[in-house]
Amino acid sequence: MDKMIKEAGTKPVSKSMNVGFENRIISERIIAIINSNSAPIKRLIKAVEESNKLIDGTSGKPTRSVIITDSNHIILSSISPRRLSARLDKENLA
Repeated sequence: MDKMIKEAGTKPVSKSMNVGFENRIISERIIAIINSNSAPIKRLIKAVEESNKLIDGTSGKPTRSVIITDSNHIILSSISPRRLSARLDKENLA
């Protein structure tokens, strides 16, 4: 899954990145990976939750990072921002 996957036609499908517990997101859609500890991020999570654009990928574990996408969705992950950034960098180099 690390390599570019092709659909039935000739159109390539984007690469995906594991954000924990077998949850994957399209790496090209990521705008930011942020630590979840600050008060402004907690307010952002609350606001997005009310607009039904919050995706919780923590499987009940503590939230360690917040991923912001280009579609204004917020994805919660229990993996540290440092580790997610390393995965994203590795994905971009492959």
